[in-house]
Amino acid sequence: MHFESPIKRRHSRQIMVGNVPVGGGAPISVQSMTNTETCDVDATVAQIRAIADAGADIVRVSVPSMEAAEAFKKIRESVSIPLVADIHFDYKIALKVAEYGVDCLRINPGNIGNKDRIRAVVDCARDKNIPIRIGVNAGSLEKDLQKKYGEPTADALVESAFRQIQYFDELDFHEYKLSLKASDIFMTVDAYRKIANQIDNPLHLGITEAGGLRSGTVKSSIGLGLLLMDGIGDTLRVSLAADPVQEIKVGWDMLRSLKLRNRGINFIACPSCSRQNFDVIKTMNQLEERLEDIVIPMDVAVIGCVVNGPGEAKEADIGLAGGSPNNLIYQDGKPNSKTKNETLVDDLEKMIRKKALLKEQELANIIVKN
Repeated sequence: MHFESPIKRRHSRQIMVGNVPVGGGAPISVQSMTNTETCDVDATVAQIRAIADAGADIVRVSVPSMEAAEAFKKIRESVSIPLVADIHFDYKIALKVAEYGVDCLRINPGNIGNKDRIRAVVDCARDKNIPIRIGVNAGSLEKDLQKKYGEPTADALVESAFRQIQYFDELDFHEYKLSLKASDIFMTVDAYRKIANQIDNPLHLGITEAGGLRSGTVKSSIGLGLLLMDGIGDTLRVSLAADPVQEIKVGWDMLRSLKLRNRGINFIACPSCSRQNFDVIKTMNQLEERLEDIVIPMDVAVIGCVVNGPGEAKEADIGLAGGSPNNLIYQDGKPNSKTKNETLVDDLEKMIRKKALLKEQELANIIVKN
C-alpha cells in the first residue's frame, strides 16, 4: 500500500515557526497545546517533552499573565521544539515573550484590543522575525460582529479574519498564518473553504472544543478530513479534552490515513469475527502498546483468518494471517514463517523491529548518498 496521496494541496506562502516550515508545500505540521499550569515550569516542560516524543512538530503554551511570561522564559530555555505563545487580552504579554525567544505569537482579534495594540505586537514580531497566528474563534468574536450576525456563522468568522488581514496588509506584515475555528463542523469547514481561495497565507486547521477523546476524535476527523481532502491546511491541532499526547497521535493518524505524512506503523487490522484463529483485538492492543516507539513508516497487517488475511498480508511490510493449526507471517509480501497463538505477539514484534531497523538503515544510506 505504498503510493502517493492523490490530494492536490492548496498553494500557500511559507512561514517559519522556529525551524519548522509551515505552508509553501511543506509537510503538514502537527501541533498540540499544554494543559499544565504554565507557572509550574517542571510540569510544563515534562509535558512538552512528552508531546514532542509523540511526534509533535510545534507546541503551543498558554501565557495568561506576566508571571506566566517569566515562566515561559525558563520553559523556552529547557526545550528545543518550536513554541507558540497563546496570548489573550494583554498585548504586553506578547511583547514580553517575544524577548524570551518565542517562535510564534498566537493572538485573538476578538479580545487583543485596538489597532494600536495590534500594531505594537506586529512591530515587535517584525523586529524579531517572529510569525503570528491570527486565531479567530466562534466563541470570542468581536461584539459588533456578534450583533451584526446574531450568532456565530462562517461569514462572521471570515469577516473577523479579514479585518486583521487588512490591517496586517496596511502594516506590510505578511508572516502570519490563520485559523477560523468553531466547535460546529459545518461552520468551521465553510469558513475555511470561503477564505482558502481569497488569501495565500498558511492555514492552521482545527475544530475547537471538539470534545473528549472519542467524540472529539470523531468530530475532528470528519471536519479536518473534509478540509484536508480539499487540499486545505498547512498545520493542524486536534483539540481534545484528553492528554495532549493523544492529540498528536490522532493528528498523525489523520495524515497517515490520507497519505499526506507518514510516521510509525500503519496497522491494517480486521474487526474480528467468529472465523478468527487468534484473538485479533487482544493482539492489536498488545502490538500498539509495545511498538509505540517505532517512528519509521511501516505497513503491518493483522488479519484473523484466511478470507482476507493472505491478500492484506501480501501488500504489507509485515503481515499476519490467521490459520489452523498455525498462523502465517508474511514479510515483503511473501510467506516467511509460521507462529502459534501463544507466541504470535512476540514473534511478530521481533520481525517488525528487525524490519524497522532495516528500513532505517536503508533510509540512512539514501541520505548519505544524496
